[in-house]
Amino acid sequence: MLIAIDGPAGAGKSTVARALARRLSFTYLDSGAMYRCVALLSLASPGAAPAELAGAARIELGARVLLDGSDVSAQIRSPEVSEEASRVAADPEVRAALVSLQRALIAGGDWVAEGRDIGTVVAPEAELKVFLTASPEERARRRAAELGADAHTVLAEQALRDERDATREHSPLAAAPGAVLLDTSGLTVEDVVERIATLAASASPSV
Repeated sequence: MLIAIDGPAGAGKSTVARALARRLSFTYLDSGAMYRCVALLSLASPGAAPAELAGAARIELGARVLLDGSDVSAQIRSPEVSEEASRVAADPEVRAALVSLQRALIAGGDWVAEGRDIGTVVAPEAELKVFLTASPEERARRRAAELGADAHTVLAEQALRDERDATREHSPLAAAPGAVLLDTSGLTVEDVVERIATLAASASPSV
């Protein structure tokens, strides 16, 4: 079974997807980490074509994120990398390279895959598609707490990123047809995981 979880930054996708995967004994796919890896390479190689970096990068996902053999789990979560990731993700050639890799990974087995276009582009055939969201203020508060940053600054940066993600020409951020919309404002991680696990059980009796 494949569960696709999409949504904007700060909606709780990664935290919920990891917890859900543990709950169901599924494998977790963090597609955003792939774009962050390309962003990290892009920042380290000014002038290089992001698509070429994406095609040559060796990205391994698991308990830690490895890029060309090095653990970059912490590095790819910096504000600078987050901003660059939003830019490189708008490159259709980067998206094509990473979508191909993501599809190959989730071709077999049980997966919880999260990102911004899993249900719309990567795996529109997913048995369960969920679009997580939350109020802009709540999302900014969560990101600020995670990064140790000022919430007002994060809110302003978030608005710019949301606009870019929603209006990009290729794979704009949007709920997939048939996706369950779930507002996580005021909900705990456990609340959200329980709701999605219940949906998964309805979609597949074996869960």
